[in-house]
Amino acid sequence: MPRIILLDRLAKVLFFAALLFTAYSAVIPPRQAVQLVPWDKAEHFIAFYGLTGLAAAAFPKRNLIIIAVLLSGFGACIELVQGLSMVNRDRDVWDWVADSIAIVAALSPMVLVWWRGIDRSMAAPQGRLPGGWPPRQ
Repeated sequence: MPRIILLDRLAKVLFFAALLFTAYSAVIPPRQAVQLVPWDKAEHFIAFYGLTGLAAAAFPKRNLIIIAVLLSGFGACIELVQGLSMVNRDRDVWDWVADSIAIVAALSPMVLVWWRGIDRSMAAPQGRLPGGWPPRQ
């Protein structure tokens, strides 16, 4: 099996495992959940920053805006579920805000790299590659 296919599958497995872990952690009693840091909003940021990076690696051809919207929607769904009486957790819109900020923070470097690539390719003189290198003969 080619190495790139193996890495692609590994990224997908890690993403879906992290997604399930995040969903599970959101519905169990807070005392039973893994606590990475003492501040709830920071935990949301860490979880969704990681999820976003894994999603971008797992789905490299998917539009980053689609990834951002889907993950933000997942964060909103978590908050809606936490507001249900049977879950016995608190619904907090600021948790969703922390999720969304993490998504933007994780995707921003990727968007900037893409943007710079477009800028360089448009600025390249005819007959030269981006970066000023002549084409291969």
